Amino acid sequence: MYIAQELRKKSIAEYLLYMWQIEDTIRAFGCSLPRIRREYVERFDYTDEQKEEEIDWFGNLIRMMNEEGCREQGHLQINRVTMQTLEELHSQLLASPKFPFYSTAYYKVLPFIVELRNRGVNKEENEIETCFNSLYGVMMLRLQKKEITPNTEHAVKEISTFIGMLSDYYHKDKEEGLTFE
Repeated sequence: MYIAQELRKKSIAEYLLYMWQIEDTIRAFGCSLPRIRREYVERFDYTDEQKEEEIDWFGNLIRMMNEEGCREQGHLQINRVTMQTLEELHSQLLASPKFPFYSTAYYKVLPFIVELRNRGVNKEENEIETCFNSLYGVMMLRLQKKEITPNTEHAVKEISTFIGMLSDYYHKDKEEGLTFE
């Protein structure tokens, strides 16, 4: 909860990737709050009050995962809404002549997106979700200490830069409001 709050303020992209990781963490513990408390939250250097707040947060996430039918796979509605917001912002940025650097970054990563979508299972996912799925996949490979090819490293670096730019525009829009015309 505390990490999520900080990431949401700093980078919506990092926040979303973190929340996907939290969903997977909950699944890894069998959606069991007692196990998450005992085997996960207790490892953090939190006060007792902070631990209880963290447990409440996990409990709410588990409840939502149960209600929304994503115990086994998929993403919580709160995370899907964040993704949709980023997709909409992406479309607005591309359609506006005021953001040529964003358009340039997009067209630079477009070949990677096309390649990833052609290899992927879900050909219906949008381009931004494809980018996030690739970033998350590589993050998981790194956590498992698995090899990442130089071509994948290059693609992920470019995608990361692009998504970072989208994230920056998201925060700028929330703080100041962007004008697209």
